[in-house]
Amino acid sequence: MLHITDDIAEAVDGIPDGATVMIGGFGTAGQPVELIDALIAQGATGLTVVNNNAGNGDVGLAELIRLGRVRKIVCSFPRQKDSWHFDARYLAGEIELEVVPQGNLAERIRAAGAGIGAFFTPTGYGTLLAEGKETRRIDGRDYVLEYPIRGDFALVKALRADRVGNLVYRKTARNFGPIMAAAATTTIAQVSEIVDTGAIDPENVITPGIYVDRVVRVTPAPAHEEVGQ
Repeated sequence: MLHITDDIAEAVDGIPDGATVMIGGFGTAGQPVELIDALIAQGATGLTVVNNNAGNGDVGLAELIRLGRVRKIVCSFPRQKDSWHFDARYLAGEIELEVVPQGNLAERIRAAGAGIGAFFTPTGYGTLLAEGKETRRIDGRDYVLEYPIRGDFALVKALRADRVGNLVYRKTARNFGPIMAAAATTTIAQVSEIVDTGAIDPENVITPGIYVDRVVRVTPAPAHEEVGQ
């Protein structure tokens, strides 16, 4: 049953130590910073985080990493000019990294939500990323077998929700949100607005409410605004 709240702490209640947490966002666009801040305050540690990158600057995912609460990160882009907290933890041997090419990352997450057991992709064949994995030649081209990535929880940011959990995103802030919502056992969405059921045109629903377990209404601080939001 969908749970709707205005209490950000209540939204992340029950996320245990050691959980696999998918976090939406492409860099800062669509990153659910307030949910991450609530997770930090909640105290869960030893987390496996699935995200496009390894955090930006000093907020959100980067802060979660700085505090040593992330045991492993699965991402496609672990290093950029402002990933200093990940860099420090990784060089100290304090965080495990699984690099997944971005297209593979998206498809592995999507496969989990779609009930696909595994799939073959040419991306990564012949590289270190394919070591130890099953390969196959199909129609004269070499492929690598990849498995779905599932989450215990997904933290996503949407623009609005209705009272049955249907979600609409804003522009590029959509990015990984819809596939992560479908791939997690429990999906928690932060939104700027909650509207009555029926107020969202069914043709405009991006994430159906069947994939959403908790919705929290958040008024973002100016510092958390980003392009695409």
